[in-house]
Amino acid sequence: MKKILLLIVLWLTATSYSQQMSLEKGKFYLGGNRIDSRQARNLFATNVKAAALYKQAQSKEALGGFLLGLGIGLTVGDLAIGLFSDKDYPSGLTYAGLGSIAVSVPILSGRKKRYNEAIEIYNSEHKELKLGATNHTIELNAVSNQNGFGLQLKF
Repeated sequence: MKKILLLIVLWLTATSYSQQMSLEKGKFYLGGNRIDSRQARNLFATNVKAAALYKQAQSKEALGGFLLGLGIGLTVGDLAIGLFSDKDYPSGLTYAGLGSIAVSVPILSGRKKRYNEAIEIYNSEHKELKLGATNHTIELNAVSNQNGFGLQLKF
């Protein structure tokens, strides 16, 4: 029984350090468990560059999704008007819709690259530790702001 408990404790210790983040099919996974975008944003907030890349990816996703939806809506709406009335099809709405769809494609394609860059930054900061290994780094920095000067100790 002691051996089994020891193995379970060692396994839990080894898996507790596996904090590698990944992006699979548009969903974030941390250590094999799915996390939502709010948790991912909070995790990326520890690094300014990763947070900025994540925010850029979110902005690209929102803008690209809006343009894609607008383009599809304009195209389908113009098709419906052309089918159910005597107006000429295609009109300017179809061309505007197709242009919007064409613009949304490169915008949406750039978001995955931004997400992956943010994940790489996060993973490089939180490298997986091997069992029994420690990662103790101590930094001492001089800082200043409008209130004065000081020392910052990171460990």
